[in-house]
Amino acid sequence: MAKSKVTRKQFLRSTSALAAGMLLPTQQTASGQSHQTAAAGEATAPRTPVPVRPYQLACLVCSLGDGPKPKDPNLKKLLDLIRRDPDVPLTLVCNAGDVYVYQDPGTADDTPEGRDYNRKRDLDILQRLDAPPGATHPARIWLAMLLKRIPTVAGLCAYDKTTSEAWKGCARAGSGAYERTWKKGLDAIVPPRSEAEMAREKRASIEALKSAKEVTVRPHILVCSVCQYGGGTRPPFKPDNLPELVEMILTSRPDVPIKLVRGADWMMCAPCPSRVVGLNACVCGAVKTGGLYNEVKDLNVLQRLGLTYGDAMKARELYRLIFEEIPSVTGVCALDVEGKAEDSIWRDGCGGKPHPAYDKGRKELLKKLGGGVS
Repeated sequence: MAKSKVTRKQFLRSTSALAAGMLLPTQQTASGQSHQTAAAGEATAPRTPVPVRPYQLACLVCSLGDGPKPKDPNLKKLLDLIRRDPDVPLTLVCNAGDVYVYQDPGTADDTPEGRDYNRKRDLDILQRLDAPPGATHPARIWLAMLLKRIPTVAGLCAYDKTTSEAWKGCARAGSGAYERTWKKGLDAIVPPRSEAEMAREKRASIEALKSAKEVTVRPHILVCSVCQYGGGTRPPFKPDNLPELVEMILTSRPDVPIKLVRGADWMMCAPCPSRVVGLNACVCGAVKTGGLYNEVKDLNVLQRLGLTYGDAMKARELYRLIFEEIPSVTGVCALDVEGKAEDSIWRDGCGGKPHPAYDKGRKELLKKLGGGVS
């Protein structure tokens, strides 16, 4: 079986292809609204993953401990790619051999410390990430996992004892550069949404909500809106528009149609710090994988309600259906977290605990919206 050789030239070619426009385009409306060009609920076009060695992610973090830009031109290209598109898919490849030989990239991108050192360093990083060779995640998620699980490169890129010339390790491992970036966190690598942008999106989306003939919402956050109401959250609310939606339903438009759509839709989630504008995606959670388990929550809600994406109902009727079919959020929006580490990609921040705010919100809204559910 021939080995797949992923050379530095191929890596840079992949980088150039993505830079040339293989990203989902966005449009800017007159109101300043940034939105996905695809219709709400439509899947975006798949993108070609970029092969990266595990050590290159660690080196990228280390390089930023000495300044805003890496000195190494290849790390600079990688950083530029990630900052241009933080959710570009990266495939971590290394010379693992054995049954993973199909993805072995060869030694062209090895650093000067030697073949075996390079193999061990890559595999040690993957072991700490709990990921197999050839695994693919968005760059943002890989970096969040790296920073959560590898607080220092001591013992990883250099060792307490130099047993031979082949195991001297990286001279920069003891410089503290990696650890300096680690202390700053993911924002030092992937800048967050600006306060100005989120405030602008809040204003634009609230204006759109007020005049909307149909409100688009992802299913599970309607349950979140009940929790918020029971917890005392009222407009104005900075991170999302759910309190404003509930207030509008209660005071002026109880029968406005609500359409259930996929993803972090603009009308409700426009000002959210975790929203990825071009993808209608959500990157909340310990390692930025909230979009993954939020999709599960959406489907749980749809299944309980007997609905599907694209269905629309009058707001009052939809909330009454929620109150009838979802008396508790356990197993619906509060997912099982037993046995899942705090930094697991499936770790739901709402799981594993009671939610009295939902019970209270459900009871209070039942009285205001009417219905025979107790």
